[in-house]
Amino acid sequence: MRYALALICLAAPAPAVAQSTFELPSGCAAFVTVQSTSCQVDHHFVCDGDPEGHQRRVSLDEEGLTYAGHIDNETQWLESFHILSGHAERLETSPAEPASLSDLIASGVDDYDFQTLSEEIGTTRYVGQDTLTGRQVVIDGITLDETTYDITAYNADGDEMWRSKGNEFINRNWRVFIAGTGVTTINGETFERDNRPVEFIFPGEPGFLSARPKHGCGVAIS
Repeated sequence: MRYALALICLAAPAPAVAQSTFELPSGCAAFVTVQSTSCQVDHHFVCDGDPEGHQRRVSLDEEGLTYAGHIDNETQWLESFHILSGHAERLETSPAEPASLSDLIASGVDDYDFQTLSEEIGTTRYVGQDTLTGRQVVIDGITLDETTYDITAYNADGDEMWRSKGNEFINRNWRVFIAGTGVTTINGETFERDNRPVEFIFPGEPGFLSARPKHGCGVAIS
């Protein structure tokens, strides 16, 4: 899920909430900004120092940066930094079953089983499946393919940490997953989320690289 992930949050010159536009690291260029339902804005971008097909994403809420991530052309989570919890993860060298967007598109199903390594929280194993539902939706003029997902995270001892299932979307041209809706279960307690996209904003359009989410802010989320 290198070019210092150094983490992209450290390359941001100031808390995003204090500025109207999010500033990317030098040598990086965003290709789309996504304003979502649940008071979140995402910026998808590429950087000169990365291998071909690699992409990065940052997510912001009303308070500022919450996540920075780096994926490859198959959407594997190469590096992730979770600002709110203060932990970083990097993908293991040889996953048992790598995540593959190409397999998902070709066959309609992609199973995965991989681990991430973290100095802060240790090793986490992710096991799950993405499936194309066969349904396409058009949101703000962009065609997306709907998916279902079912994922479980385990700690180094094999104990379940959490599990989640729901629906997401992929954009075949951008080779990215776009958030949707889902239910996450942690220690028997469930949490629902709705982070579906509302707007796709491109370079030169008002709101591109905005540091401020627009939709659903101030609304309690279960």
